[in-house]
Amino acid sequence: MRTPLAYRAYVGLTALAVPFAAWVVTRKLRRAGLPTHRAHEPLGHATVPREDGPLIWFHAASVGESLSVLALITRMGVALPAAHFLITSGTPTSAKLIAQRMPSRCVHQFAPIDAPGPLKRFLKHWRPDAALFVESEMWPQMLRRTRARGARMALVNARLSERSVAAWAKRPRLAAYILDVFDLILTQNDAMAQAMVRMHAPVPRVARGQNLKGFAGPLPTDADTQFEARAALGARPIWVAASTHPGEEEIVLAAHQRLRATYPDAHLILVPRHPERGQEVVQRIADTCLPFTRRTRGEAPGGAVYLADTLGELGDWFALTETVFLGGSLKPIGGHNPFEVAQSGATVLSGNHVSAFAETYAAMEAAGAARLVSGAEDLATRIAALWADDAARARAVAAAKGFAEAETGKLDTIAARLIKVLELDRD
Repeated sequence: MRTPLAYRAYVGLTALAVPFAAWVVTRKLRRAGLPTHRAHEPLGHATVPREDGPLIWFHAASVGESLSVLALITRMGVALPAAHFLITSGTPTSAKLIAQRMPSRCVHQFAPIDAPGPLKRFLKHWRPDAALFVESEMWPQMLRRTRARGARMALVNARLSERSVAAWAKRPRLAAYILDVFDLILTQNDAMAQAMVRMHAPVPRVARGQNLKGFAGPLPTDADTQFEARAALGARPIWVAASTHPGEEEIVLAAHQRLRATYPDAHLILVPRHPERGQEVVQRIADTCLPFTRRTRGEAPGGAVYLADTLGELGDWFALTETVFLGGSLKPIGGHNPFEVAQSGATVLSGNHVSAFAETYAAMEAAGAARLVSGAEDLATRIAALWADDAARARAVAAAKGFAEAETGKLDTIAARLIKVLELDRD
């Protein structure tokens, strides 16, 4: 396929921008506490050796995308005992959480900048036999240069925003040139499969897959943390509001105030999506005059609200309750992953803005595993109803667990399909 002029121009511009991009990226990683040698991984400088044998590279950008493929790596590792795995991501947070849950025969590196020099160094060192890119990770040079080195390639859990689909559709030659690298494109749903075809992806290689975030497995927990929290809270009714965004904490706190009118000892564990917003959320709590304690001050749960403004402890808070509200959904953000809640043994409550997981929530609602709410009053009413009816709450929790278990059973089929298409089963 002839190289589009737009791609050539992009290559030239990125080559010129490398010094500035390198400064920005390495500075960001150093500020996050990464040692110098790791902060230079985005420039293509590997910090661990490549093991002998087949190497399968997974690239994901964010925390959610990275964690979503760990179970898939585990299943592929069982089927391919001689293979090793590399997972790349772009943020210090993702690196930290991946390190806590990484399967055997797997290493993490920060992803190379999409520019000639870093990519050449990265690919020369790692020499991947296959490369799998997650969701919307479609960096032009990363894709074309990886293909040029002979790796078989797949796009898994494909999900692009409407804006991204429209932007790619306006550049049909470039889109076709980029998407042609993939031997298989597995989308999250039928609508995204159709969008990929509109973007000029090779039709025979596009298929609907499954949302890999349903296979990530239960969140890690710490027995000591849970023991201390249970000792502090006793038999108080507890609910968790997780992954909240600006403008949502006010609604959640208003719902909690309504709940406390009926359940005076009700306790809310509030977990903002971005812990660095902790001080901002403190002000929102103070505005309500509700007594609270705060995780980053080393305090135990207490008062009416516990602000859990830390990373990596969400599994502990989910384990304390059977009632979880997921944020990113009361405002037009798209919602967050409900599978983690279901796997923890809790029923899911969410706002109506769940476009990123629309099909998942529809299926969970149909199964009785999730409920959508429209605001503070509706949220408080739903929680009060669950607390007042033990049988109804037990049915909702059982439905959530059943839904998560059914989804997990599909993972082996996906792993087998990828192994075959990427020709990883060759002797």
